[in-house]
Amino acid sequence: MHRINRLVRHTPLPSQQRFHDSTARFKGFSGPIGSGKSQALCQEAIRLSYQNPGRAGLLGAPTFPMLRDSTLASLTEILERNQIPFEWNKGDNILTMKDSGSRILLRPVDDFDRLRGTNLAWFGLDELTYTQEGAWLRLEGRLRDPKATRRCGFAVWTPKGFDWVYRKFIAHPVEGYEAILAKPYENRFLLDEVPDFYDRLRASYDENFFRQEVMGDYLNVRGGLVYSSFDRKRNVKELEPVHGLPLLWALDFNVDPLCSLVAQKLKDEVRVLDEIVLRRATTEQLCEEFARRFGNPPGGVDVYGDASGSAMHTSSDSTDYGVIRDFFRSRGVRVRFRVPKSNPSVRDRVAAVNGKLRNAADEVSMFVSPKCKELIDDFEQVSYEEDSTQIDKTKDRRRTHSSDALGYLIWQECRDSGTVGERGQRLI
Repeated sequence: MHRINRLVRHTPLPSQQRFHDSTARFKGFSGPIGSGKSQALCQEAIRLSYQNPGRAGLLGAPTFPMLRDSTLASLTEILERNQIPFEWNKGDNILTMKDSGSRILLRPVDDFDRLRGTNLAWFGLDELTYTQEGAWLRLEGRLRDPKATRRCGFAVWTPKGFDWVYRKFIAHPVEGYEAILAKPYENRFLLDEVPDFYDRLRASYDENFFRQEVMGDYLNVRGGLVYSSFDRKRNVKELEPVHGLPLLWALDFNVDPLCSLVAQKLKDEVRVLDEIVLRRATTEQLCEEFARRFGNPPGGVDVYGDASGSAMHTSSDSTDYGVIRDFFRSRGVRVRFRVPKSNPSVRDRVAAVNGKLRNAADEVSMFVSPKCKELIDDFEQVSYEEDSTQIDKTKDRRRTHSSDALGYLIWQECRDSGTVGERGQRLI
């Protein structure tokens, strides 16, 4: 098939242009939030599909939901905006470019043993730092289509410490590798649309997370305390409920102990008033203890927690949230459920909590009653596994449950839902 040229509307930022211009066989685009990584990834995939007419390439992401909701959505948005004809086979997850006859295989790469098979002309991966190195190596081995005009493997990512991506692309690159590092404040399109973009994130994130996610710095954030922003002197103080405001009840449905926190929100400030931690208890018993302490709150109760609480209760035909709903309604108390259909990532929950404890502007907007002993222990003791970004849940079985419950509340109520970023909307 003859090579076809088509004009695609794309005004690349300086770092995006360097990425597209790179002739390296394996190239990467490392950038903070708002640097246009998704745009760079998909534009490169489209370009390579035209440079390799009739050949197959692969576009991947760490998980299927991310592939469907982010990578594929960004790709089809660009194609439709530019009126580029394509055909989408949902059953096989294959997008065919009608101009060139090229195929783009859309694949999650969490099970990288499935990546054997068809020879590829090119491949591109989204969020490489959340992908195992084995997936990248598998795809390197598949980059062997003898009829390809331009064989290339590429990826985009946000820094995540000194991991395998940093070592492979930045610290010790071998011949044929090149990484482009985007700078913060470079995206003029974003700043024209949201001038206070960086100030808003500075107020939402703790210092380390801000430097990594927003400034694009490579930091040694692996290991150590998870809730590093917590300071007893600044975050712990005596608190009393404010009459008339809703009580925010955050739950973690761990079997033993069953943990929950009761809080209120005053403008941007979160006040954790009390914790209810019961050993070998049922959801009904937890509700009864809540009523014993707080009666029938005139402002009602807003419930937060793990999405799995919507699953059937282990000891009845109802769900945990169903039990809570029926309990409060029987007492004439207004109850609302602020529970997502699927859980946020642990990373997002932790970042949101740290940002409320103390943000990058050194502002404190969460206070905890000294009665919340389990939560305070979590803040001071929960750590990451050695040389990992995974929270260590094996060291002490009592740890993480209270802070997990709080994380669901903070993520639901206090995340910067107005932020425009890689996944929020098209930046350029």
